[in-house]
Amino acid sequence: MNILVLNCGSSSIKYQLIHMNDSAEVKAKGLVERIGLEMGEFTHKPTGKDKFYLQTPIKDHNVGIKLVLEALTDPNHGVISSLDEIKAVGHRVAHGGEFFKGSALIDTQALINIKKCCELAPLHNPANVMGIEVMMEMLPNVKQVAVFDTSFHQTMPAEAFLYALPFKYYTENKVRRYGFHGTSHKFVAPKAANILNKKYEDLKIIVCHLGNGASICAINQGKSVDTSMGFTPVEGLIMGTRSGDLDLGALLYIAEKEGLDYQGMNALVNKKSGLAGITGGSSDMRDINAGVAAGDERSIYAFKCFCYRVKKYIGAYTAAMNGVDLIIFTGGIGENGIEERTEILKDLSFFGVDFDPIANNVKGEDTIITKPGSRTTAMVITTNEELVIATDTFNLVQ
Repeated sequence: MNILVLNCGSSSIKYQLIHMNDSAEVKAKGLVERIGLEMGEFTHKPTGKDKFYLQTPIKDHNVGIKLVLEALTDPNHGVISSLDEIKAVGHRVAHGGEFFKGSALIDTQALINIKKCCELAPLHNPANVMGIEVMMEMLPNVKQVAVFDTSFHQTMPAEAFLYALPFKYYTENKVRRYGFHGTSHKFVAPKAANILNKKYEDLKIIVCHLGNGASICAINQGKSVDTSMGFTPVEGLIMGTRSGDLDLGALLYIAEKEGLDYQGMNALVNKKSGLAGITGGSSDMRDINAGVAAGDERSIYAFKCFCYRVKKYIGAYTAAMNGVDLIIFTGGIGENGIEERTEILKDLSFFGVDFDPIANNVKGEDTIITKPGSRTTAMVITTNEELVIATDTFNLVQ
């Protein structure tokens, strides 16, 4: 079964065409960028063929998705002969609110509920909805599935997801911790358990998804019981440009002192803070590592603050679960950050982590980075969120 996986952003479309059977085969993938600007860009990478690149005005998502479908069936760089070979479309949807406990077939009511969540994720859900509606128009007889960043965390207990605000803001406005990166956490945890030949539901697992966006998830008996991102993806760890945990009083003080309105405050915590805020510019951990090596003071601050916050959450979630069996690193920094993993794990021996610096000298590979006999295992596990979307879509349409 050929499944088209779509991840629609406000000005971009990421996609993969995956053939699902006994295994998963990526037939093509690509990216539509700069939608709505004067000149757009389209990159299409068919497996076993040359890459196709095009610069052209891309007015909206309708035009962008049309480019994708044309590329997939093109005689030269296509991978299918007809759109009839696409049997389902899986959509990444940022926010499912409390409506969705898992991935869902998209019918009229499901689409209504996804639209209701637009006010909870105004930067992401409207673009996701656009992608769904365009595909429903272009492929009206093909089943559509929504896979949510938030649904994996719907197993959190109230003590983990409630905020200490007047209760009406939860009951009336649904202000609570939702968590994100659910597809990644959901993918890497059972994958790691399988590599260890252990039963996923028997393990206490902490997943560290570390990248430009970063979050940590505590998984007990196969269920998410807490996660660092909250009502929005701003809460929790220090990220590329997001502040992470912050004293709200400090934010109010800065807003008053600088005369910031809502848009100004939003830009401050989402786009001007995090690693970029500390360093004064760079949000890329590779640049920060180079700065650390060169002795740059602010790069050292950024590196140590980032790793310290991760270590602190690992400690908190170990306490919340009364122990930890497995710590997983994934995402761009998690999979490739040798220095970051070293800084985070080197002093966790009291948690039973017997860190192996030689095994840790690896990038982008599924690897155990603790010594044999370590009471708590630490691993690097490569994530594949597109495969999660394709798998959930396959299972639901089956």
